[in-house]
Amino acid sequence: MTVGLINFETKTANPQYEGVFDIAPAELEQVKAKVKMIDVRQPEEFVGELGHIAGSELMVLNTLPEQLNTLPKDQTIVFVCRSGARSANAAAYALMNGWTHVYNMKGGMLLWNDLQLPVER
Repeated sequence: MTVGLINFETKTANPQYEGVFDIAPAELEQVKAKVKMIDVRQPEEFVGELGHIAGSELMVLNTLPEQLNTLPKDQTIVFVCRSGARSANAAAYALMNGWTHVYNMKGGMLLWNDLQLPVER
């Protein structure tokens, strides 16, 4: 396996965006040190009630067009948001602009918290 590229066992097609794949939060928790996690929520959400995944980087969705080129193309990127909708949008945008190893975390931070996975606030 190439360093930085993960083949997710829980990968499923996103119902809203063609070509976008969702992955399960529990699997992300297991491999989070090997992927780049981009949280596309607002800054107040990142530090708010739901918290964020340790090691994730905040890149607000509406700033993605300006910041996309800062993301590596040779590494697996997982987009995260509150429920999985904005992050799926971000993954679709990255795919349209030439990134190939991008995924959406299914259920967002709501599901992450429901599963009682660790968060930072």
